[in-house]
Amino acid sequence: MLDEAIEGLAIRPEGTYVDVTFGGGGHSRAILSALRAEGRLLAFDQDEDAKAESEKLEDGRLTFINENFRYLKNFLRLHGVRKVDGILADLGVSSHQFDVAERGFSTRFDGALDLRMDQRGEVTAADLVNNLDENELGRLLKLYGELPNAKQMARAIVKCRQGADAPIRTTGELKAAVQRHLPRGMENKYLAMLFQALRIEVNGELEALRAMLQQACEVLVPGGRLVVISYHSLEDRLVKNFMKSGNFEGEMEKDFYGNVLSPMKMVSRGAVQASEAELAVNNRARSARLRVGEKVEVEHDIKAVPQSNQ
Repeated sequence: MLDEAIEGLAIRPEGTYVDVTFGGGGHSRAILSALRAEGRLLAFDQDEDAKAESEKLEDGRLTFINENFRYLKNFLRLHGVRKVDGILADLGVSSHQFDVAERGFSTRFDGALDLRMDQRGEVTAADLVNNLDENELGRLLKLYGELPNAKQMARAIVKCRQGADAPIRTTGELKAAVQRHLPRGMENKYLAMLFQALRIEVNGELEALRAMLQQACEVLVPGGRLVVISYHSLEDRLVKNFMKSGNFEGEMEKDFYGNVLSPMKMVSRGAVQASEAELAVNNRARSARLRVGEKVEVEHDIKAVPQSNQ
């Protein structure tokens, strides 16, 4: 959804922008092409492969930051940036991560049960499936994978890891452990939900997203745009609620006069989805939902209530 993302940013050629998910660099290249010489782009990504990809650009306007976007504000300040004109986040797993078997992100390959986006992280998916107790594992699969049969899957995994082939070390071994709990015709969907749950926990993805959204609101200039592409309902719900209300519950707060007290406003009424043309060449975009928020011109003090003259 490259064109839609760039359109949503409404790029000012001399502005300062942030791509918090550099990945293969596609969005960053498009942003740079819209900037003049005085424009600036700061790009975040915790993956070492993304860092290597960024070095190919050789563009003086680009500053690459090899960190998780949960540290957005601190690292912008470290590089002398207090305010930015726009922020882009393309959440989820990059195509490169999906296509490298040893990273464990894809159910298509048999590789190490890793799922770390940052290889410096200490906890892998294998640690989770081999060490969490049945209740903890079931709760994780239900909460982050939204699996209807989370308890049964957790029980099957625990039973497998206690058997002769323990521990579970590879994606293939995990798939074998839950095979009888994959509904016919929906095997790939259920496996994707299983791997999603483990990946979210390993990388602390939802906590990082919450932190980034809050900090994005702080560093954007009034009128600055926040564009987020999400790939599952857990992410999209957080993004939608935050852009609508300024909090993650989606609860609208109003002042004495009925004005909505939110630092953001939604630019598009609903989520933008990939076009049929894009789906024809990129099936992974089928679940993508793009939302655009804008920092409001005047920030309200939500605690301020007009005092009575009586």
